[in-house]
Amino acid sequence: MVLVLCIGDFHIPHRATDIPPKFKALLVPGKIHHILCPGNLCTKETYDFLKTVCTDLYITRGDFDEAGSKYPDEKVLTVGNFRIGICHGHQVVPWGRNEALALVQRKLNVDILISGHTHEFKAFAYEGRFLINPGSVTGAYSNVTEDVKPSFVLMDIDGSKATVYIYELVEDEVKVDKVEFSKEDRL
Repeated sequence: MVLVLCIGDFHIPHRATDIPPKFKALLVPGKIHHILCPGNLCTKETYDFLKTVCTDLYITRGDFDEAGSKYPDEKVLTVGNFRIGICHGHQVVPWGRNEALALVQRKLNVDILISGHTHEFKAFAYEGRFLINPGSVTGAYSNVTEDVKPSFVLMDIDGSKATVYIYELVEDEVKVDKVEFSKEDRL
């Protein structure tokens, strides 16, 4: 069992002041094995906070990242039996469209693609692969999505099975949903 935190679109301090306290309380050091962030941390302080949660941190460049030049546009890594790709999504046109994201998935040859930019949470199978957008952890304003709710994703990867837990802040309460994806389902 490997726990992978997918979190992004912080937009601190431009569009939000901080991660909601109820989310921050859940992000404790020593529990998470990897953090995958599709970008828009925006500051070194946000990066430093994530490093306190888990030192194995993978970030791609968002369109608002001050330190954007040091982050790659795309990243691919293997966790369990999955090849996972990360990209922010502002480079994918039209933004957030499944067909456009599937092109990136095929180009990177990944089973799971983590993207952001729209601030809208998504996690579902598409064309035999899995697409995840963890949304905006701060609930930052987006000109793409109208009603942004703060959200992030925690994946439990066990070999060829990924259990995806979706954390959303709804009316100041943390709501958790679950979606499963298996590599065997693709075959």
